Amino acid sequence: MAREMTEQEEVRRAALKRLHEEGVQAYGYAWDVTHHAEDVLESFDDATHGDGDGDGEPVERMKVSLAGRIMSRRIMGKASFLHLQDESGQIQVYVRRDDLPEGFYNTVFKKLLDIGDIVGVRGFAFRTRMGEVSVHAEALELLAKALRPLPVEKETEGRVFNEVTDKEFRYRQRYVDLIVHPDVRKVFRQRATIISGMRRFLDDRGYVEVETPVLQPIYGGAAARPFKTHHNALGMPLFLRIADELYLKRLIVGGFDGVYEISKDFRNEGLSRYHNPEFTMMELYVAYRDYDWMMSLVEEMVESLAVLLHGKPEVTVGERTISLARPWRRLPLFDAIAEKTGHDLRGLDRDALASAARELGLEVDLAMGSGKIIDEVFGEFVEPHLIDPVFITDYPVELSPLAKRHRTEEGLVERFEAIVNGKELCNAFSELNDPVDQRSRFEDQVALGHRGDSEAMQLDEDYLRALEYGMPPAAGLGVGIDRLTMLLTGQDSIRDVILFPLLKPEIAADQTTDGP
Repeated sequence: MAREMTEQEEVRRAALKRLHEEGVQAYGYAWDVTHHAEDVLESFDDATHGDGDGDGEPVERMKVSLAGRIMSRRIMGKASFLHLQDESGQIQVYVRRDDLPEGFYNTVFKKLLDIGDIVGVRGFAFRTRMGEVSVHAEALELLAKALRPLPVEKETEGRVFNEVTDKEFRYRQRYVDLIVHPDVRKVFRQRATIISGMRRFLDDRGYVEVETPVLQPIYGGAAARPFKTHHNALGMPLFLRIADELYLKRLIVGGFDGVYEISKDFRNEGLSRYHNPEFTMMELYVAYRDYDWMMSLVEEMVESLAVLLHGKPEVTVGERTISLARPWRRLPLFDAIAEKTGHDLRGLDRDALASAARELGLEVDLAMGSGKIIDEVFGEFVEPHLIDPVFITDYPVELSPLAKRHRTEEGLVERFEAIVNGKELCNAFSELNDPVDQRSRFEDQVALGHRGDSEAMQLDEDYLRALEYGMPPAAGLGVGIDRLTMLLTGQDSIRDVILFPLLKPEIAADQTTDGP
């Protein structure tokens, strides 16, 4: 059923029809952009380019050609002002009737253009008598007629609904969010800077960027539930990757000393402030290194990215200022749990762990093994309270089926997670390169799966075959780009750093008149 148009939309469609009748192209083909708003504002010089309303005698006119969206208009008699917004910001434009083709100002500009329309402007920069650097339009052309008005605060069914600030509306219609919130565009420019900065950091150290399969016959490399699909031509099930790890380590077997991938991964899990089923991960594997070495690399990389973005190794999250300067604290997992809960879980069997967890108020079911219980205790009582950066080290074997056994601590592996502002930022191991041990760990995971653990890993025979050819000692790292971006840009939800986050379906086909 077709959506009923609002009165404003009907007016705009009527204006579009009039434009066609007047012979005005409502959707242009191109415009020669020579400057952006920011360029003009920063480059204008009173001594050279003149002031006043443009009628003085400047040494040299600053000729400009811009394109962007009309964000406000002030219609007067024979002259008007509008604010033009492009990617860099906004600038005022002075429009005079006598500078435009005959009839265009009164018929088109004043009556048929609206806020939100995209126009091209060609003219010269000047400073108004009110002191604002502006563009005097000598030519103005409509490039795209906006048939929907930009969102405004409005009352619906007795309540004020502000689409400009409503999070649900902004996530669903990110294109509108980006128009009305320049600060949102800034976050995504910063995200791009973080990724390019990380890539430079790794490239400068000689690591090779590679690509591995998104569609995998056996998913692995993490404890997560996958998305399943089917390849018709081969008649086989496939899975969207949950991690890149097992393919990247095959490359270490093949002779690369350092490889990394910045990729999309997919996990069929719930939504939260910190989880989106489709997310971006950077995974790095370096031969002949261990997790101690990798901790030093991580703190150096994150500190350098903070400096790249902010000029200093600090970030502001809410009212907190968090220093990311090296060195970061290193704290074993069981010590961290004992600090926060008063329970020493080291060496306890599964029943004793379950009893301790219940004492702390956690629910424990039969599908939860020892590692899962420890992980739940840490996630509930420890992780949220770790604000300053810290490496939590030395995890139980059961929690880390791909990590190398600890060289001195029985029952543990050489693994760390970096925690900042109460959330995991990255995960890393000294990589398990013993194929016999790896097979045994996979078999333990299969047993957990039979007991009901939906996130248990599968047994990957090809990966085991690769290890049997010999993999050198190696350190591996996975960094969540989305969470890193949240930290470095001060955002409190993963949806604020993903341009198009996954959302529940809209109740109706279109909800722009009622609000989401």
